[in-house]
Amino acid sequence: MSRVGLLGVATASPAHDLPQAEAKAFAASFFADDPARDDLRLQKLLRSYDNAGVEHRQIGQPVSWLGEGRGFAEKNAAYTKHALSLSHAAGAEALERAGVDPSEVGAIIFATSTGIATPSLDGRLIQSLGLPRDALRLPLWGLGCAGGGAALARAIPLARGLGKPVLVIACELCSLTFVHGDRRDANLIAVALFGDGAAACVVAPAPRWRADADSESQGPELLAPYARLLDDTEAIMGWDLEDQGLRVRFSPSIPSLVREVAGGMLDEAAAAAGLSRAQLQHLVLHPGGRRVLDAYAEALDATPEQLRHAQGVLRDHGNMSSPTVLFVLERFLADPGSKRGQAGLLLALGPGFCAEGVSFRW
Repeated sequence: MSRVGLLGVATASPAHDLPQAEAKAFAASFFADDPARDDLRLQKLLRSYDNAGVEHRQIGQPVSWLGEGRGFAEKNAAYTKHALSLSHAAGAEALERAGVDPSEVGAIIFATSTGIATPSLDGRLIQSLGLPRDALRLPLWGLGCAGGGAALARAIPLARGLGKPVLVIACELCSLTFVHGDRRDANLIAVALFGDGAAACVVAPAPRWRADADSESQGPELLAPYARLLDDTEAIMGWDLEDQGLRVRFSPSIPSLVREVAGGMLDEAAAAAGLSRAQLQHLVLHPGGRRVLDAYAEALDATPEQLRHAQGVLRDHGNMSSPTVLFVLERFLADPGSKRGQAGLLLALGPGFCAEGVSFRW
């Protein structure tokens, strides 16, 4: 089998910056008007904003727009507008960094979970980016935070089989899933964590990707995809569809679940690539939140050095769902301290409850 590698990564963020202090003030004013809300309980929940590990995030619409009651159709229209713009920006930049002409692309993979479009947005992105009209399309919906890892993993067999570069795009507008009438704790915590963004990668087989290339745009070899679905865990994370749109569902048990399963996942991913766990020196992890990163550190014996890029993305952008792990990948590849010749694992957890990712050698 031909070797497959990464040629370029790029990210894009919307224009509206929302500092955590402003998000906390929004939540306090919004949820305080609930007559059933216990004030002591609200103050306890608001302290989670101070401990979330988020300082800023970027959102598609101003926070004042989110504070008004919006129907699903209106929010979905805003999703389509911003998703196309962000995805185009990230995709075009990734192709440029990779040195790949759009005409060379053999397939596009588009991961999202925060809006609905039929035809899927990858069809419009093919046109706006100037990709071949016979490029294969693989839209991925419903994988949530695991979507970026899944899309990158799916690109490996596609690039190998086609013998052509594959463009991977993950884009989410998490802020637009805010449900005005939802006063549950989960909705309040979601405001503390989630942001919007898009990320893109170009994956290519040898000889388009060359293991011996000495280029700043040359990324690691992608060794093997990894996927794991845990039985009977669909209640842990996902969406519930209501009149106002997609209502967030996630359990406070996620960090404890990460502690329980992450070590076994690392072992499985290493074995799938023919490696030992000790050989996976680099960890490119989706930062679901500060407590999730703490759980990773405990379960995987991960050092602060291994987690610093995940923490940095969480701090500067929040949890953007599917593109977040690719934001971490971009920072990792730009880090001059990253040691070449070592193997690592890119991993993201999402609804299912599932893990999706890819092992690599940098």
